[in-house]
Amino acid sequence: MSKDIDNKTEENNRAPRNSETREKANRPKVWKMPSALELPEEAIKAAESQGITYRWIREAILGQDDKTNVSKRFREGFVPVRPEELPGFHDLPTVDDGRHAGIIGVGGLILCKIDKEIADQRNEYFEQQTQNQMTAVENDLMREENPSMPITTNRSSKVTFGGSGK
Repeated sequence: MSKDIDNKTEENNRAPRNSETREKANRPKVWKMPSALELPEEAIKAAESQGITYRWIREAILGQDDKTNVSKRFREGFVPVRPEELPGFHDLPTVDDGRHAGIIGVGGLILCKIDKEIADQRNEYFEQQTQNQMTAVENDLMREENPSMPITTNRSSKVTFGGSGK
Protein backbone atom coordinates (compact mmCIF):
# COMPACT_ATOMS: atom_id res chain seq x y z
CA MET A 1 0.00 0.00 0.00
CA SER A 2 2.88 2.36 0.62
CA LYS A 3 3.85 1.97 -3.04
CA ASP A 4 0.44 3.28 -4.07
CA ILE A 5 0.82 6.32 -1.81
CA ASP A 6 4.33 7.00 -3.21
CA ASN A 7 3.04 6.80 -6.80
CA LYS A 8 0.19 9.20 -6.01
CA THR A 9 2.50 11.77 -4.44
CA GLU A 10 4.86 11.53 -7.41
CA GLU A 11 1.91 12.09 -9.76
CA ASN A 12 0.77 15.09 -7.73
CA ASN A 13 4.25 16.69 -7.91
CA ARG A 14 4.22 16.73 -11.71
CA ALA A 15 3.63 19.93 -13.59
CA PRO A 16 0.29 20.15 -15.36
CA ARG A 17 0.39 18.87 -18.93
CA ASN A 18 -0.75 22.18 -20.44
CA SER A 19 2.26 24.00 -18.96
CA GLU A 20 4.68 22.01 -21.13
CA THR A 21 5.95 23.92 -24.14
CA ARG A 22 5.12 22.52 -27.51
CA GLU A 23 6.20 23.31 -31.03
CA LYS A 24 2.66 24.39 -31.91
CA ALA A 25 2.85 27.22 -29.38
CA ASN A 26 5.79 28.81 -31.23
CA ARG A 27 5.12 31.14 -34.13
CA PRO A 28 5.54 29.40 -37.45
CA LYS A 29 8.64 30.42 -39.36
CA VAL A 30 7.85 32.13 -42.65
CA TRP A 31 9.95 31.47 -45.73
CA LYS A 32 10.42 34.23 -48.22
CA MET A 33 12.26 34.40 -51.50
CA PRO A 34 15.78 35.74 -50.86
CA SER A 35 16.76 38.93 -52.63
CA ALA A 36 20.32 39.55 -53.78
CA LEU A 37 19.80 43.29 -53.26
CA GLU A 38 18.37 43.12 -49.76
CA LEU A 39 20.33 44.90 -47.05
CA PRO A 40 20.25 43.83 -43.40
CA GLU A 41 17.44 45.60 -41.54
CA GLU A 42 19.86 46.72 -38.81
CA ALA A 43 22.04 48.48 -41.39
CA ILE A 44 19.06 50.34 -42.83
CA LYS A 45 17.87 51.48 -39.39
CA ALA A 46 21.38 52.62 -38.44
CA ALA A 47 21.68 54.56 -41.71
CA GLU A 48 18.32 56.27 -41.18
CA SER A 49 19.37 57.38 -37.71
CA GLN A 50 22.53 58.91 -39.23
CA GLY A 51 20.60 60.62 -42.05
CA ILE A 52 21.92 58.34 -44.81
CA THR A 53 20.05 56.64 -47.65
CA TYR A 54 21.35 53.62 -49.57
CA ARG A 55 20.78 52.95 -53.25
CA TRP A 56 22.01 50.36 -55.73
CA ILE A 57 23.77 52.03 -58.70
CA ARG A 58 24.33 50.30 -62.05
CA GLU A 59 28.05 50.02 -62.79
CA ALA A 60 27.86 47.49 -65.63
CA ILE A 61 25.27 46.27 -68.10
CA LEU A 62 25.69 43.02 -70.02
CA GLY A 63 29.28 42.80 -68.82
CA GLN A 64 30.21 46.26 -70.14
CA ASP A 65 31.16 49.08 -67.76
CA ASP A 66 28.57 51.84 -67.49
CA LYS A 67 31.01 54.61 -66.63
CA THR A 68 28.56 57.33 -67.67
CA ASN A 69 25.93 56.23 -65.14
CA VAL A 70 28.44 55.77 -62.32
CA SER A 71 30.07 59.13 -63.00
CA LYS A 72 26.68 60.88 -63.08
CA ARG A 73 25.62 59.32 -59.76
CA PHE A 74 28.92 60.25 -58.11
CA ARG A 75 28.44 63.86 -59.26
CA GLU A 76 24.94 63.79 -57.73
CA GLY A 77 26.52 62.95 -54.37
CA PHE A 78 26.45 59.16 -54.15
CA VAL A 79 29.45 57.50 -52.48
CA PRO A 80 30.32 53.77 -52.78
CA VAL A 81 29.99 51.65 -49.63
CA ARG A 82 32.64 49.21 -48.40
CA PRO A 83 31.76 46.24 -46.13
CA GLU A 84 33.64 47.73 -43.16
CA GLU A 85 31.21 50.68 -43.23
CA LEU A 86 28.38 48.31 -42.26
CA PRO A 87 29.57 46.93 -38.91
CA GLY A 88 28.67 43.31 -38.30
CA PHE A 89 27.85 42.60 -41.97
CA HIS A 90 31.14 41.52 -43.50
CA ASP A 91 29.55 38.65 -45.42
CA LEU A 92 27.97 40.97 -47.99
CA PRO A 93 29.09 40.31 -51.59
CA THR A 94 31.77 42.60 -52.99
CA VAL A 95 33.12 43.43 -56.43
CA ASP A 96 36.22 41.28 -57.00
CA ASP A 97 38.11 43.29 -59.60
CA GLY A 98 38.14 46.53 -61.55
CA ARG A 99 38.00 50.07 -60.30
CA HIS A 100 35.23 49.23 -57.80
CA ALA A 101 37.04 46.26 -56.23
CA GLY A 102 36.19 45.84 -52.55
CA ILE A 103 32.91 47.77 -52.80
CA ILE A 104 29.64 46.00 -51.92
CA GLY A 105 28.18 44.90 -55.23
CA VAL A 106 26.04 42.29 -56.93
CA GLY A 107 25.33 41.58 -60.60
CA GLY A 108 26.58 44.84 -62.10
CA LEU A 109 25.22 46.98 -59.26
CA ILE A 110 27.20 48.66 -56.49
CA LEU A 111 25.83 49.88 -53.18
CA CYS A 112 26.14 53.62 -52.66
CA LYS A 113 25.06 56.01 -49.94
CA ILE A 114 23.92 59.62 -49.99
CA ASP A 115 22.75 62.10 -47.36
CA LYS A 116 18.99 61.77 -46.90
CA GLU A 117 18.61 65.54 -47.24
CA ILE A 118 20.21 65.50 -50.70
CA ALA A 119 18.23 62.41 -51.73
CA ASP A 120 14.98 64.13 -50.72
CA GLN A 121 15.91 67.25 -52.72
CA ARG A 122 16.75 65.04 -55.72
CA ASN A 123 13.40 63.23 -55.44
CA GLU A 124 11.51 66.54 -55.21
CA TYR A 125 13.31 67.79 -58.33
CA PHE A 126 12.29 64.71 -60.36
CA GLU A 127 8.71 64.82 -59.02
CA GLN A 128 8.52 68.43 -60.22
CA GLN A 129 9.94 67.44 -63.63
CA THR A 130 7.30 64.71 -63.94
CA GLN A 131 4.52 67.10 -62.93
CA ASN A 132 5.70 69.67 -65.51
CA GLN A 133 5.68 67.03 -68.24
CA MET A 134 2.18 65.84 -67.29
CA THR A 135 0.91 69.43 -67.33
CA ALA A 136 2.44 69.98 -70.78
CA VAL A 137 0.77 66.84 -72.14
CA GLU A 138 -2.60 67.86 -70.69
CA ASN A 139 -2.27 71.36 -72.14
CA ASP A 140 -1.39 69.92 -75.55
CA LEU A 141 -4.37 67.59 -75.40
CA MET A 142 -6.79 70.33 -74.32
CA ARG A 143 -5.57 72.61 -77.10
CA GLU A 144 -6.77 69.99 -79.61
CA GLU A 145 -10.15 69.64 -77.89
CA ASN A 146 -13.27 70.41 -79.92
CA PRO A 147 -16.30 71.83 -78.05
CA SER A 148 -18.60 69.36 -79.80
CA MET A 149 -16.43 66.42 -78.65
CA PRO A 150 -14.94 67.20 -75.22
CA ILE A 151 -11.95 65.18 -74.03
CA THR A 152 -12.09 63.75 -70.56
CA THR A 153 -9.03 62.44 -68.79
CA ASN A 154 -9.40 59.71 -66.23
CA ARG A 155 -5.99 58.61 -65.04
CA SER A 156 -5.21 56.00 -62.50
CA SER A 157 -2.24 53.79 -61.82
CA LYS A 158 -1.96 50.42 -60.19
CA VAL A 159 1.12 48.65 -58.86
CA THR A 160 1.10 44.88 -58.64
CA PHE A 161 3.76 42.38 -57.65
CA GLY A 162 4.11 38.84 -58.85
CA GLY A 163 2.10 37.03 -61.48
CA SER A 164 -1.39 37.74 -62.71
CA GLY A 165 -4.24 37.30 -60.26
CA LYS A 166 -5.98 34.61 -62.33
